[in-house]
Amino acid sequence: MTGTFVAPTSTPPASRREPAVEVRGLGKRFGDFEAVSNVTFTVNAGEVFAFLGPNGAGKSTTIKMLCTLSRPTSGSASVAGFDVTTRAKAVRRRIGLVFQEQTLDEQLTANENLRFHAVLYRVPRAEVASRIQHVLELVDLAERGDDLVSTFSGGMARRLEIARALLHTPDVLFLDEPTIGLDPQTRALMWEDVLRMRREEGVTVFLTTHYMDEAEYADRIAIIDHGRIVALDTPANLKSAVGADRVDLVAADNPAAIAALAAAGYDVRPTATGMTVTVADGEATVPALLSVAGVAVRHVHVHRPTLDDVFLRFTGREIRDQPGEGHSMMQRAWTSHRR
Repeated sequence: MTGTFVAPTSTPPASRREPAVEVRGLGKRFGDFEAVSNVTFTVNAGEVFAFLGPNGAGKSTTIKMLCTLSRPTSGSASVAGFDVTTRAKAVRRRIGLVFQEQTLDEQLTANENLRFHAVLYRVPRAEVASRIQHVLELVDLAERGDDLVSTFSGGMARRLEIARALLHTPDVLFLDEPTIGLDPQTRALMWEDVLRMRREEGVTVFLTTHYMDEAEYADRIAIIDHGRIVALDTPANLKSAVGADRVDLVAADNPAAIAALAAAGYDVRPTATGMTVTVADGEATVPALLSVAGVAVRHVHVHRPTLDDVFLRFTGREIRDQPGEGHSMMQRAWTSHRR
């Protein structure tokens, strides 16, 4: 998947103070294998919260416990104020869930898919039509309500699934790898929809992803690896923790430029084609570097810390670009529990 997103700035509603999700020492074992170990975090109401990690890191296992599809073997968790173990039905009524794999009936129209969901969740009959119209408008599908889902693109189908998950006005919307298989432009449009829903509905969004650029949309990110949370903060703070900017330079006379920059006190290291200078603010420092180098500079590139650098820093490796595990199992379990 290629493409770079620029996440729009947004602020979660300040009126809802109670945490949407609270997790304390949560753990899950399968025999001798510890899939999730002593996980603790809180998701604020109205927040977009991301679980970032590779295949097998424990993302799906944690989500299954929060959505009452799997019982924890240790610790505790509550969603919308209800314990996931002792108040499972209350939790299910207050969450929306979008699976990685499509679960729509393609032989039904968008409206018919939504009406079926309204029946399952006992949406009051008098509210069904208005709720359907509202959620379709939220995802820009109001004009396609009477069309068969089989005529929808992958992005439209995904947006309809998000609309369906919002139909019963959940407090927390869980998105499990929500943009797998979508092109960058469709992914960006889908995130416009999600952020609009957060603003207008006040819904808390909890997503799992292994895409760095997608995690940038979150207010906070928890990096999970081998079943443990290894870092949790805002994207900006996580990147700041990695370190300074790097400025890559290629000069007409690299040894002379390196010597001049080193003599001026810059942290400069030679590379295969030129040099790298480590500075606090790369863009602001470039003019000074060019002046101090004393020779013609042919190439300049400023590298700011990214979430890839963050993940490498906290896990010692790069994230694997693979979908998470357990989605089919999660889908089947939800089907049997949602009522």
